[in-house]
Amino acid sequence: MEWLFGRKKTPEEMLRENQRALKKAMRELERERGSLERQEQKIINDLKKTAKAGQIDAAKIMAKDLVRTRGYVKKMILMHTQIQAVSLKIQTLKSTNTMAQSMKGVAQAMKRMNAKMNIPALQNIMREFEMQSEMMDAKQEMMDDAIDGMGEADDEEESETVLNQVLDELGLTLEGDLAAPPVAGLGAKAVAKEPEPVAADMDLQARLDNLRRND
Repeated sequence: MEWLFGRKKTPEEMLRENQRALKKAMRELERERGSLERQEQKIINDLKKTAKAGQIDAAKIMAKDLVRTRGYVKKMILMHTQIQAVSLKIQTLKSTNTMAQSMKGVAQAMKRMNAKMNIPALQNIMREFEMQSEMMDAKQEMMDDAIDGMGEADDEEESETVLNQVLDELGLTLEGDLAAPPVAGLGAKAVAKEPEPVAADMDLQARLDNLRRND
């Protein structure tokens, strides 16, 4: 009937239908085997009663029926096992087909991505990125050097300002009063004598040492 509607079943649909048919067959075999086992038990009970009654001919016929019934039960068990094995194979095929379809989708996606990937363009982008990164590092280094230089100039100016304030408080100047006068030698073995420190000079030296420690 499929050709009337112009549609063909997919392999997945065919596998599902076969799987359902096999499960249905296994259920029918289970019911038939249960019926045969109940019949076997009934034959055994009747055989015992007939043998006790001394009806040997009837007992022989029942024994043959019992053997046939047991043979049918064995066949039912064997058929059920075979159908179950076929069902497992179909399930394996279904799982394999699902995995193949997934791999096919992944392969197609990778193919599209590889087609869109432009290796020369990526190389140009990486080179441009590296160049811009180096330029940024160089500019940052120049800015750091400029900032460090500004800080040193500011510190120098601030130190000179503080020193001048201290000298103003003492009434001294850096060019004149702090310049030590030369001492003339007395003969060939004359020894230069250092001027004895005064209180103002000692106070000035203490402030200068304090400024150096703060720096």
